[in-house]
Amino acid sequence: MSKKLYIKTYGCQMNVYDSQRMVDLLSPLGYEVTETPNDADMAILNTCHIREKAEQKVFSDLGRLRAVKDERIQNGADMMIAVGGCVAQAEGAEIIKQAPYVSMVFGPQAYHKLPEMIAKTTREYDVKSGKRTGIGIVNTDFPTESKFDLLPQPTTSTVSSFLSVQEGCDNFCTFCVVPYTRGAEYSRPVVDILKDARHLVSLGTREITLLGQNVNAYHGVSPTSNDVEWGLGRFIYELAEIDGLERIRYTTSHPMDMDDLLIKAHGDVGKLMPFLHLPVQSGSNAILQSMNRRHTSDQYIKVVERLRIARPDLAMSSDFIVGFPGETVADHKATLGLVREIGYAQAYSFKYSIRPGTPAGAMDLQVTEEVKSERLAELQTLLNEQQLQFNQTKIGLVQRVLVDRIGKREGQLSGKTPFMQSIYFDGNQRLSGEMVDVMVEKAFANSVTGSVVTVD
Repeated sequence: MSKKLYIKTYGCQMNVYDSQRMVDLLSPLGYEVTETPNDADMAILNTCHIREKAEQKVFSDLGRLRAVKDERIQNGADMMIAVGGCVAQAEGAEIIKQAPYVSMVFGPQAYHKLPEMIAKTTREYDVKSGKRTGIGIVNTDFPTESKFDLLPQPTTSTVSSFLSVQEGCDNFCTFCVVPYTRGAEYSRPVVDILKDARHLVSLGTREITLLGQNVNAYHGVSPTSNDVEWGLGRFIYELAEIDGLERIRYTTSHPMDMDDLLIKAHGDVGKLMPFLHLPVQSGSNAILQSMNRRHTSDQYIKVVERLRIARPDLAMSSDFIVGFPGETVADHKATLGLVREIGYAQAYSFKYSIRPGTPAGAMDLQVTEEVKSERLAELQTLLNEQQLQFNQTKIGLVQRVLVDRIGKREGQLSGKTPFMQSIYFDGNQRLSGEMVDVMVEKAFANSVTGSVVTVD
């Protein structure tokens, strides 16, 4: 008899990848994914520590899950509740203390041990009474072995799949918790990633997005010698040789790890899409230094210039934090100036919020919420204008689209252009998973629409 598994995923693409790997791990135990916790035998919150009030949101969701759990117990069933991800790594035993009905808490480097944690929890839990006979499991270790060596290969895939190549970060930006929750940088061996990539393609994947907290710092052991390492650029050249793989993307990058070969790959490798997410965070050198970003605004601009020489149609995306401690009016204007100089097709922008345990949280000159809100509104207005303008430049042009979902209305399909634009158009559902040429007819702030021209 199958069991139902509910996973709520917060935050980044890495968490999306991790959640899918949890599904792969639990599938042999008889778990099938459900979209609602109401009929779930197990519920997992795969958490993210980046966004503001992350902990409060987790505990709020836990409260809702407890109500579902209580109702299931009254009906003679039960639901095992688990918390994974970066909030779990940071909060650990505190989650069990505040929510004793949670059966297990595990960090991003420990989810490969889910089957044995479930077995242990089951032994220490009385389903009939709904009471635990032991204490909740907390696993926030950073194991010496690679979790990737212990994960099963997926049995299903989507047309566009994530593939983790690197994890952790050694940069220690003063606002960021990633080095503390994901650990030091680790790059997977080239052979292992290529094996996973070929397997995904054999299952129907046509686009792979390479993932890492600092993905362009990748330095994996080469296929020929343990004494030789490949960077991301060299790896992308090899990845592009896989038959059936049509598109390659990667995220998230650091400006100072954009080396010559990776830049060259943007011009040489046709499968590498002309869209790059390259976070800058601020246009002010003073703030960048305070953030420990290890680059200036001029260095960032020069990297973008080199990329656009290699690939003139390259579309840029970025991350911005406004209201970082000590940010002045002049600093804010410097950010606006950088945005105007680069010109972004997309961007993510947020108000700075304190992350416990990070150096920035203890800095003086914290900016008021009112000022943060004003500056964020001004920045987002500019970014939204640029995104609309970029989308408008594609009107009348044919875009190659990978159809990866059904649209919101009947007969509508959706996919991504090479420039990561969401595009909507009418078409037969049989086109799902196919590459089609679509003429862009209208542009909006967050998407474009068009009509099919040709189909593979």
